[in-house]
Amino acid sequence: MAPLDLAALTRLAARLGGGEARDARRLSGGASQESWALAVGGERFVLRRAPPGGRVSELQAGLAAEAALIEAAGRQDVPVPPLVCVLHPEDGLGEGFVTRFIDGETIGGRVLRSAALADARPRLPGEFGRILARVHAIPPAELPPLREAGVAASLDDLARAVAEDGTPRPVFALALRWLSEHCPAEVPPRLVHGDFRLGNLMIGPEGVRAVLDWELAHLGDPAEDLGWACVTAWRFGAVELPVAGLGPRQALWAGYEAGGGGAVDPARARWWEVAGTLRWGTMCAGMVRVFQDGRDRSPERAVIARRASENEADLLRMLTLGD
Repeated sequence: MAPLDLAALTRLAARLGGGEARDARRLSGGASQESWALAVGGERFVLRRAPPGGRVSELQAGLAAEAALIEAAGRQDVPVPPLVCVLHPEDGLGEGFVTRFIDGETIGGRVLRSAALADARPRLPGEFGRILARVHAIPPAELPPLREAGVAASLDDLARAVAEDGTPRPVFALALRWLSEHCPAEVPPRLVHGDFRLGNLMIGPEGVRAVLDWELAHLGDPAEDLGWACVTAWRFGAVELPVAGLGPRQALWAGYEAGGGGAVDPARARWWEVAGTLRWGTMCAGMVRVFQDGRDRSPERAVIARRASENEADLLRMLTLGD
């Protein structure tokens, strides 16, 4: 991991109010984008930027779009880290943006077990629903250009990912057939966060402090976010509590409806939960090729690759036991 260029940091510090840029450190997480914490003067910031020579996925909204989404979400009272500036080419740090630093906890296992967050945990599923209602209510006219992926497009993407895997996976094929046979009707596209889960939410004792990582945002079915928040991988061992290991789906849906998101169709939300589980499974399986062909030899890629089998078990449970 290359350190940030000192001269570039000095130029950025001048844009952030002057003074010396101190304590620059790479934050954990962020497999596709880099996040750096730094201090300038008496304030703390987060620099989010594209890694030099990093891989770009067609699913990523792009950092300029992320910055615009953060501003639009903030206007809709979605908790987000305030945007400070967007990087310029003359900054010498590549593409990216800077936000205020928001303190709190993002690591899922700690959110589920921290004594400091005990009072917040029962409230979080409902709060997730209310926040998602506000995300989905952002007027399309305020959004940057985004890809569109509704039910049919998402099913096509999943079918392509299963076909490209190259490893026979009967459970993936079974899930794909179930999704095809139970497709819900398309709905008018709205903003979808695309990765709303523990890990991308900054949590404090009072609740959600910020929604992070908008890189997979797109236009689509709002129920996608409701399903993704309940995927088993994001329960961090508390499998019996579908909403991020924190509570029942009904609490998430009630918060969504109370927040103005409209009535939740349980069958539609379940379709997206199955689709999300298959999606994460194909993403894990795809890491095998990324690791084997040398594109990314990091331990993170190898560890994620082996988790494809966990998703097969989750899909079998969902499709046979109903979960």
